[in-house]
Parts: sequence; structure tokens; C-alpha cells
Amino acid sequence: MKSVAIVVAICAGLAYYVWDYNTSPTGGKAKAEASASAYADAHDPEIGDCVKVKDPQGEPLPTVVDCGSPDAQYKLGEMLPGKGMHCASEYDYGIQYRNGQKFNYTLCFTKV
Repeated sequence: MKSVAIVVAICAGLAYYVWDYNTSPTGGKAKAEASASAYADAHDPEIGDCVKVKDPQGEPLPTVVDCGSPDAQYKLGEMLPGKGMHCASEYDYGIQYRNGQKFNYTLCFTKV
């Protein structure tokens, strides 16, 4: 009888975990993880991506946008690894950027 109660308790715990992870009324952990991933993707441009830069003179934050969008300000041409690097004269704008907690980059942009 004890073993049946243990199996039922384990199954109930697993069922609650799956429910909470995927469909909790507060959004669940899966939604929070997806939101965090989407945020990182939106602010982690790759070469060729167009961006809108929030606070370009203060603490710039590039947000990836569609190149055909009226919000597009710059196109990323080069990513220089390391902090304090200087963009070549062919670029119109450069910012120091930290990719999450991983790496420092100097991003070099041309105007769209």
C-alpha cells in the first residue's frame, strides 16, 4: 500500500511540474524562458542585420528590426571582438556592446 502511495505522489508531482512549466496562469517557466530568449535574440544583432539603437549617445542598446522597416537606422557591418576596438572609417557609427554576460564587442554600423 505504501508503494502505491509513493507512485501516486511521484506521478502527481511530475504532473504538477509539467503543468506549471507549460501552462501556469502566471505564464509558466516555458513562457519566461522563451521571453528571455526572444529578448536576447532581439538585442543580439549579427552581421547584415538592421537595427534601431535606443539611447545612441548614452548606453546604446541595438534592437534588430526588419531592414525595410522605417525603424531601421543602421546595418551591422562588422563585429570586432574585445572592448575599446575602433571601427574603420567606412562605418558611420560604432558602439561598445556586451552580449549578455558572455563577450564584449565593438559593433560597426553603416546608415540605412
